[in-house]
Amino acid sequence: MEWRYSGSPRPKKFREQKPAGKVLSSIFLDQDSILLTDYVPKGQTINAECYSSLLAKLEDFLKEKRSGKFTKGVLFLHENTPADLALATQKKLAYLGFQCLDHPPHSPDLAPSDYHLFPGLKKQLKVRHFLSDAEVIAAADTWLDGQPYDFFFLSVLQKLEQRANKCIELRWEYVE
Repeated sequence: MEWRYSGSPRPKKFREQKPAGKVLSSIFLDQDSILLTDYVPKGQTINAECYSSLLAKLEDFLKEKRSGKFTKGVLFLHENTPADLALATQKKLAYLGFQCLDHPPHSPDLAPSDYHLFPGLKKQLKVRHFLSDAEVIAAADTWLDGQPYDFFFLSVLQKLEQRANKCIELRWEYVE
C-alpha cells in the first residue's frame, strides 16, 4: 500500500531481467590440463547413464589427444556421488580399463573439485550478472582456460595429501 492523491499517476515498476540460473558441469582433468568439460542441459541431472556417456567421451578424448598416456593405463579418482557409484558406472569403468582409486566417504575435505577447483571459479563468477546460461558457460570456460599449468596437478596433489593427513589424524571427522 502507498499513500497518494486520487489523481496522481501510479508509480512505474521496472521490469527486472531474470538472471541465468545454475549451470551443472562435469570437469575431467589430468596433470596437464582440463581434458573434458561438459555442461548438463537445464532440467537434466547426472545419473549413471549420463555419467557413463561422459566416460565414453573421456575415453575418446584420451585415445585421440593423450594416446601415449592412455596405453599406460588410467588411474581414475572421482567422487562418491550416486552416479559415480552406480553399477552401470562401475561396469563402464571396468570396460574402459580405468583403475579407480578408492575414495573415502564423500567429504569436501578430500574432493579436489570442492576444495580446489570450484571455489575459485565460484568466486570469479559471483561478481558478475549473467543473463543466459551461454554467458555463464563462456565465462567459466574462459576462467578455466586461463589457469596456469601448476593449478591443475601439483597444487591439487599437495592439498589432497595435506587434507588426507588431517583426516587421518582426526579419525575421518569432518574438517573445513
